[in-house]
Amino acid sequence: MEAPGKYFVSKRIITYEILAITMIILLIWIDEVLDIPYFLFGAEATLVNWRESLFESISIAILGGIIIKYTSRILKRMKYLEGFLSICASCKKIRDEEGSWHQIESYIGERSEAKFSHGICPECAEKLYPGFNPYKKKDSPQ
Repeated sequence: MEAPGKYFVSKRIITYEILAITMIILLIWIDEVLDIPYFLFGAEATLVNWRESLFESISIAILGGIIIKYTSRILKRMKYLEGFLSICASCKKIRDEEGSWHQIESYIGERSEAKFSHGICPECAEKLYPGFNPYKKKDSPQ
């Protein structure tokens, strides 16, 4: 089964935000009409105040629009690595869509915001530099 694409995920997130903002506005109007605190908690009954509800709804809609705008900007800037990557079993270069081979660092660096720093794992340190292991504790015997 194929993973959902970037467009599908972005669209789904924006849809959930729109639904949440709509539900909040709907709750404001339901509360105004039904006076929920009066029925649920026995609070003092209040008169319907359409102007206040309208102001709250417009304020939430404006804030919701701003949130959706920035969410869509963030989602557009996100870069995805998805699908299968052909990688050389020996040198670990990656083949791109055009068939060219690239160092893994440059391939991923061009397609994401990842930065690379090089080190050496304990197994390779022992294999390449026998007797020298920077990962051994200094006070342990060799």
